[in-house]
Amino acid sequence: MSESSGVVFVIDDDISMREALRRLIRSVGLQVEVFGSGKEFLGRKPPEQPACITLDIRLPGLSGLDLQRQLAEAHITIPIIFVTGQGDIAMSVRAMKAGALDFLTKPFCEQELLDAIVRAVEQDRVRRKQQAELMTLQEHFVLLSAREQEVLSWVVSGLLNKQVAAEIGTTEATVKFHRGQLMRKMNADSLADLVRMAEKLGISAAPRGD
Repeated sequence: MSESSGVVFVIDDDISMREALRRLIRSVGLQVEVFGSGKEFLGRKPPEQPACITLDIRLPGLSGLDLQRQLAEAHITIPIIFVTGQGDIAMSVRAMKAGALDFLTKPFCEQELLDAIVRAVEQDRVRRKQQAELMTLQEHFVLLSAREQEVLSWVVSGLLNKQVAAEIGTTEATVKFHRGQLMRKMNADSLADLVRMAEKLGISAAPRGD
């Protein structure tokens, strides 16, 4: 991996552990930022690149589990890997139920941690890509007129132009025109492409009147 491929935030109150993790993570080409507390980390702006967090359970002030909760409440979605020497089954269950990607206990296998980090960063990369694609689709969708949005809901139901015209009380030529407009505005190359876009936007097929 190149350093532009992701960043790992190490949050641990043990200085020697922070430095050991910094060296280990940098060895696979990822950027690393270290923090001694959850409060310190919260003072940082959310990253603009794929990222993950390695997080200790017991920290001064804000605990690892409390930090996980605060990040979720703030809608900051960064995959979390708990790395702790003081965890127990109840803590691990709570962390995983709250969305943690993994829960490792010290001493841990370095390769196991690296594998978890690579998975976490890739998961965040995919999420960011999907989020960007959805935002683009939403930007295109708002450019559609009310009639074009209506036609879209009928088109994705699989109806022919003449069937859509009958459902909405207009002519086949008008439906064909609106269909062409919405295909252009949505940057859809085919009907199948348009249907996939509608699914991502959560647009369901219009109910037929028959």
